[in-house]
Amino acid sequence: MSILSHLQRSIRRHRPLTAVVAVMALALGGALSATTGTARAADTLLSQGKTATASSTENAGTPASAAVDGNTGTRWSSAAADPQWLQVDLGASATISSVTLNWETAYGTAFKIQTSADGTTWTDVYSTTTGSGGVQTLAVNGSGRYVRMYGTARATGYGYSLWEFQVYGTTGGGSTPPSGSLLSQGKTATASSTENAGTPASAACFFSDGGGGTGPIQGGGDLGPNVKVFDPSTPNIQAQLDQIFSQQESNQFGDARYQVFFKPGTYNGLNDQVGFYTSVSGLGKNPDDVQINGDITVDAGWFNGNATQNFWRSVENLAITPSNGTDRWAVAQAAPFRRIHVKGGLNLAPNGYGWASGGYIADSKIDGTVGPYSQQQWYTRDSSVGGWTNGVWNMVFSGVQGAPAQGFPNPVYTTLATTPESREKPYMYLDSSGNYQVFVPNLRTNASGVSWPNTPGTSLPLSQFYVAKPGVSAATINAALAQGLNLLFTPGIYHVDQPINVTRANTVVLGLGYATVVPDNGVDAMKVADVDGVRLAGFLIDAGTGKSPQLLQVGAPGSSAGHSGNPTTIQDVFARIGGAGPGQASTAFEINSNDVIIDHTWLWRADHGAGVGWTTNPADEGLKVNGNNVLATGLFVEHFEKYDVEWAGQNGRTIFFQNEIAYDPPNQAAIQNGSVRGYAAYKVDDNVTTHEGWGLGSYCNFTADPTIVQDHGFEAPTTAGVKFHDLLVVSLGGMGQYAHVINNTGPGTSGTSTVPSTVTSYP
Repeated sequence: MSILSHLQRSIRRHRPLTAVVAVMALALGGALSATTGTARAADTLLSQGKTATASSTENAGTPASAAVDGNTGTRWSSAAADPQWLQVDLGASATISSVTLNWETAYGTAFKIQTSADGTTWTDVYSTTTGSGGVQTLAVNGSGRYVRMYGTARATGYGYSLWEFQVYGTTGGGSTPPSGSLLSQGKTATASSTENAGTPASAACFFSDGGGGTGPIQGGGDLGPNVKVFDPSTPNIQAQLDQIFSQQESNQFGDARYQVFFKPGTYNGLNDQVGFYTSVSGLGKNPDDVQINGDITVDAGWFNGNATQNFWRSVENLAITPSNGTDRWAVAQAAPFRRIHVKGGLNLAPNGYGWASGGYIADSKIDGTVGPYSQQQWYTRDSSVGGWTNGVWNMVFSGVQGAPAQGFPNPVYTTLATTPESREKPYMYLDSSGNYQVFVPNLRTNASGVSWPNTPGTSLPLSQFYVAKPGVSAATINAALAQGLNLLFTPGIYHVDQPINVTRANTVVLGLGYATVVPDNGVDAMKVADVDGVRLAGFLIDAGTGKSPQLLQVGAPGSSAGHSGNPTTIQDVFARIGGAGPGQASTAFEINSNDVIIDHTWLWRADHGAGVGWTTNPADEGLKVNGNNVLATGLFVEHFEKYDVEWAGQNGRTIFFQNEIAYDPPNQAAIQNGSVRGYAAYKVDDNVTTHEGWGLGSYCNFTADPTIVQDHGFEAPTTAGVKFHDLLVVSLGGMGQYAHVINNTGPGTSGTSTVPSTVTSYP
C-alpha cells in the first residue's frame, strides 16, 4: 500500500492532520510508533485470517475482519462509544506471548488485552490507562482460544480503529511452526464493529504469499448467466422478459432460476409477467429510483384462473405506475411483495376472481386501494395503503398506515397499530460508482409505515461476499464463511453433502432468484451458530432423499445467549419436502437461539407434484421453536404429519399464521395423538407460561379419508400469560372436520359450507 493510498484514505475520512502524519509514519516504517514491553520473541503469528468479531462497526467498510487480514490499508473501526471490543478466534487453544496493535489515529487510551477459553469468561493479560496509539507491541503471558482488545476510553471523538490486530504465540499440540511464522494471516476475523465496508475484520488477516500460492477465497465476482440486468437503454427488454416468462409460467417444479434487475431510471411500456422461481428487483437505494411505467404482473392463466399454486416468485425495491391504474399480483404462498411503491391500486386476485391463497406485503406504499377479492388470507406489515376493500377469512395488518380497523370476525380484519420488532430484508443496489452493494437495514421497534426513503442501515460491498455458483461444494462455501466472507447464492440449485455452517456474528446469507439448497445423504442444509445478527434471506431449501434431522437449525440445542439488541432474522427463506421429487426431513426449521425474528416463511410438506405420499415424503414438524423471545411475522406452515408448529420457548409471538393440516393421512388412526384426535396445527407446549398470537387460521382437507375428525386446530396451556386473538378453523368442503378451535373452546366445523369457526380471544 503506497503512502499516497494511505493519505487518500485519511483525507476521505476528514480526520485531523495528525491522522495524516501518523499514516505517513506507518508507511515509512513506523518512525512514530510506540512499543511497549519487550521485543517479540521468535514465535508465531496466530491471528491472521482467523475469525474476528467486534462489539460494533462504524460502517460496512470497517468490519472486524479487516484487522486480521495482514493488509495495513484496511482497518476495523468501531462505533463512537465506550466500551468497545475486537476479538479474534484462534481456532484452538494457544499460549500467547505478545500482541501487536497497529492503531489508526482513533486509538484507545484505556484498554485491556484479554484471553478466554470459551469466548465468555475473560482473563486480563494486559491493562493500561495511558495508551499512546501508533504501533504498540505488548509482551503478555496468557493462554486461550480467544483474544480480544477491550477498550474503555478513546483518545478521540471517533471510535476505536485498528489497521491490524496481531496475536503471537504457540499453539498446543503438534509440531511448532517455523520461527517467525505468521499464524493469524488469512484466518477468520471478527470485530465489535466496523467503520465501513472497506474496513472489515477480515482485512486485518489478509494473506498473500506474493508468489501465486493459495491465499484466501476471494469475494465478489460476476453474478452468472441467470441474473439479467437492464438499464433504460437496454434493447428488447420486453422480449427478454417474455422469454423468461414463457419458460417459467408453468414451470412449478423445474430447475431454472432467474433474477431480473432494473438499474435506476425510468422504463416505459413494460409488462413483466412474473413466473415461477423469478425475482424482479430494482437496483436503486430507494424504491422510487426505479420507475416502471407499466406492470409487474402475476395472473393464473396457466392454471385456468386458479391462483392457489402461484408460488415462489417475488418483486422488490421499485416503483410501478400501472398502465390501467391498478397492478395485479395474484399469488399464493412464498411470493413476497417488498419495498414497492405502487402509484395506483393493487389487485390481489386473478383475472376472473378465481381461487387465491396468499400472501405477504412488507415495507410498501400503495397509493390507491388494495383489493384482495378472492384471497383467503393475507398479511401486510409496516406499509401504507390508500384503502382495503374486503377479506375472505383472515386479513392481518401490523404497522400499516391506512389499514382497516380491527373487526374480526366480521369483517375479518386483525389490526395492530405497530409491529413490535422488524428489520427489512437485505437487498442489492448500485452505488454512485456503479458497484454492487448489499444494503442491510437496521432493526426497528414498534414500527409503522415504510422504512424508506433513506432506510437506516449498513452497506456491504460485493467484495465482502463469496459469490456462489451452482456446482460449488459445501466445503468451499464453509471455507469462505469461516474466512469472514458473507454469502451470495446466484440463481440455481446447490447440492450440499455437509451443512452450510454460519458461525460468525452479522453474517449475511442472501439468495437471488430463488436459489435452492438441497441437502444430500440426510445432512442438515444449514446450521447457524448462537451468535448475534445473522441475516438469512431469499432462498429455498428443498429436502433431499435422505432424511435430514432438520433443514435449517438456528442455534445448537441448549443455546442460551441473548440477542435482543441484534437478533438473527430469517426472511423469505422457504422449505419444501417433496413436490420436486421425493424428500424427507424430521423438522423443517428448528430455532434454538433466543431473540430470532422469522419474517415471512412458507414451510411446505408437498401435497402435489412428484414424490408425494404419506410414506413417500415424510416430515414430522414444520417449525420447532425452543428459543425464548422468538417473533414470527407472516408464518405459513402446511401439511406436516405431526405438529405443523410446536413452540417450547417462552415469550413467543406470532402475527399471522396460515395453515392447512396434512391432506393425506390414510385414516383416523394414522394421526392419533395419544387420547387426542389429530396433532394441532399450532401447539404451545405445556411448560410455556408466556406466549401470544394474533390472526391465526387452520384449514382441513382430508382427501384420503373425509371422515377424519381433528379435535382442535390450536393447543396451548390454559394460563393467563398464554394469549390468542382472532383464531379460526375451516373445513374445506366438508373434507374432515374440527371439533373445536383451540383446546376444547370454540365451535366445531360441520357440513360442507366452508364457513370458519372462530374464537376472538383465548383464554
